[in-house]
Amino acid sequence: MDSNQPAEAHAIRALTALGQDTRLRVFRELVRHAHNGLTAGEIAERAGVLPNTLSSNLSILANAGLIRSEREGRHVRYFVELPGLRGLVTYLVEECCGGRPGDCAALFDSLCCDPGQSGPVAKTCCA
Repeated sequence: MDSNQPAEAHAIRALTALGQDTRLRVFRELVRHAHNGLTAGEIAERAGVLPNTLSSNLSILANAGLIRSEREGRHVRYFVELPGLRGLVTYLVEECCGGRPGDCAALFDSLCCDPGQSGPVAKTCCA
């Protein structure tokens, strides 16, 4: 059995979930608001999604390990599941550049999720 199989299975589920435009927009909104999350109403408004279709899209993203929810009184707040996102990105780039990591330095720098660093991910989910 391939030891990479669980990571591959997660990547397939995640990429399948993100391969639909509405879910991708929803996920990107949740990445933008990673620390505070968003309620379903906020997601619908910001992502331009009809509320009656949002629930099934959120379920698909949750089942793919990309988001999680927390009850907050009468509302449910949704958050990006950073370990799920990290697992997907790691799987996609773990063998980058065929063993020549220097060739991928710019890519890895741009993906840095260290609040003291720069890059698009650091600016959106880590600041």
